Amino acid sequence: MSDIHDLTVAVGLRDEISATELAELRWHLGIGPRPERLSIVTEFPVVVVDDNGVPVVEDDPRPLLAGHGAAARAGGVLSSALDPRTDPPGAGWALTSRQELHPDEFEEVGELLGWLAARAHAAHRLADGTVGIGFLRFHEDEVPAVLRVEGGRVRWPA
Repeated sequence: MSDIHDLTVAVGLRDEISATELAELRWHLGIGPRPERLSIVTEFPVVVVDDNGVPVVEDDPRPLLAGHGAAARAGGVLSSALDPRTDPPGAGWALTSRQELHPDEFEEVGELLGWLAARAHAAHRLADGTVGIGFLRFHEDEVPAVLRVEGGRVRWPA
């Protein structure tokens, strides 16, 4: 049995993103090179075993929404795109990403989604004050759940 989830992010972002942040966001989406310094998600802890057989925690930065090509479990295609909004001109950015996600990745991806939600257009704010950032579906389920961010933290569906 697999724990893979189908993550779909679709959000309009305000035009308040610096060039440095935009470069890092492109890297996370798999559409740009890794910037020298990371400021959106800064820690990527991973446990490895050293030469003496002792587990140690290392930092292993990796783009979080960079899957492209055929999905292994969820069907369809994994992709990410970021384009300037043109209606009206200068209205910010349009971001869409579809990825396969394991629960072990929820924390780091959640940090990125919280950052995106803080920059989302007001249209993404729901009646309860949360920000609708996309959808999450266990790969065997037919219907996705709305993915909401509240106070900078993702409310991962049960």
